[in-house]
Amino acid sequence: MANWLRISSRTVANHIKKRMNKEFMGGAVHVNQSSGLWWGLNRGGPVSDRNRRHMDPLAWNRATLLCVQRFKSTLAEKQHDSFLSSDSDDDNQSVDFPGGKVSYTSEMSFISESSQTRVPCYRVLEDDGDLISDCDFQQVSKEDAVKMYSNMVTLQIMDNIFYAAQRQGRISFYLTSAGEEAISIASAAALSEQDIILPQYREPGVLLWRGFTLQEFADQCFGNKADYGKGRQMPIHYGSKKHNFFTISSPIATQLPQAAGIAYSLKMDNKKACVVSYIGDGGTSEGDFHAGLNFAAVMEAPVIFFCRNNGWAISTNVSEQFRSDGIVVKGRAYGIRSIRVDGNDALAVYSAVSAAREMAINEQRPILIEALTYRVGHHSTSDDSTKYRQLDEIVYWKKARNPVNRFRNWVQNIGWWSEQQETQLRNSVRKQLLEAIQVAEKTEKPPLSELFTDVYDHPPSNLEEQEKHLRETVTRHPKDYPSDISV
Repeated sequence: MANWLRISSRTVANHIKKRMNKEFMGGAVHVNQSSGLWWGLNRGGPVSDRNRRHMDPLAWNRATLLCVQRFKSTLAEKQHDSFLSSDSDDDNQSVDFPGGKVSYTSEMSFISESSQTRVPCYRVLEDDGDLISDCDFQQVSKEDAVKMYSNMVTLQIMDNIFYAAQRQGRISFYLTSAGEEAISIASAAALSEQDIILPQYREPGVLLWRGFTLQEFADQCFGNKADYGKGRQMPIHYGSKKHNFFTISSPIATQLPQAAGIAYSLKMDNKKACVVSYIGDGGTSEGDFHAGLNFAAVMEAPVIFFCRNNGWAISTNVSEQFRSDGIVVKGRAYGIRSIRVDGNDALAVYSAVSAAREMAINEQRPILIEALTYRVGHHSTSDDSTKYRQLDEIVYWKKARNPVNRFRNWVQNIGWWSEQQETQLRNSVRKQLLEAIQVAEKTEKPPLSELFTDVYDHPPSNLEEQEKHLRETVTRHPKDYPSDISV
């Protein structure tokens, strides 16, 4: 056995140069303003073609060398050590363990729980919307930039009106994206229509970008016959097969292992597409987060895990959730390339997701993105965030770090937007939304029978019995049930 380990060690020594990747930096988060997109490299490699000239060629080659196409073959190749030899004394001080060569040491040393400095945060725009000089970012066209900003404004107005509708008792529940508008819309702009989305519940901007209409949003929130979920979901639990947008589900983080599996199926079918799964910082405390990342890393699935770290999991601050440097450092533990980005900077989000998508598809690997942002609104209409957050803190992020204002300043400064366009857009969106709500309210509700469809081809006897019992109950107590639902 010892002889086998020694020979195997020589194999590695002769074929792979011993070069260490830089430690992932992990105090205050340093904003990376000059060196462009900076990725936590587990296997080495640049962000995009234009960055390659700045990288160590051996680091890039190492990423290619160590990439195993698992779906092609699950059998380990036989080692041909008979013709390989090495006289280096170092070979006796290491073991060729599954996963790579591990050096021995006589010094007992524990890995530190954290680095002295935190992982820097990639950004492109200053808080006032000015472009940072010499920054590295993905160019965006005028058409896309205007659409991005228009969608951010639309989402902002939609949130305000639907939130007010809930307070008036016209819908039962609502949840806003206030303060996080740049994340869903800028990330959507960097993706292809063929990319599959598994959302959490603060990503309506992705649907907006892909063409989901204001009427479709209203129909879902009011649960009428036009709702694709047939009124069986809570408001804001959108879904659209047409737009490759999986229906939102309330349980936290269940979509992450599903995303890894779907991405693996895309890989097996040789599709030039990836999966993007969104999660909040609170969701990373769920077991599914770890299972999903590990599954994706081992199977080398083309999936982007996008974490919105807004500082609060409802009333639980991130300091009470984990002791690590946020979410970004967790990717390396699973062998996943990762980056931290300013979630309130639309251009930074767009650039990071563009690069992540390129790597996920071309290199067949998962990517983890942590976007630092802030939930300006309450968690939902069932929450009062002033009970656990200082009002001054909320006001600061709403005014000084507003992602919508920040991106508007940029598009306006370069001459792609004007005050006249701003006024016209806001008036038009508000009018369309109010009309959509009126239509949604007047549209008939789905019949009671829809509660029992779409699960079984032929309903089992127990389900038929439940339906019969429900109809009898509604008939006996008509005043306790909505009159606009067909029995």
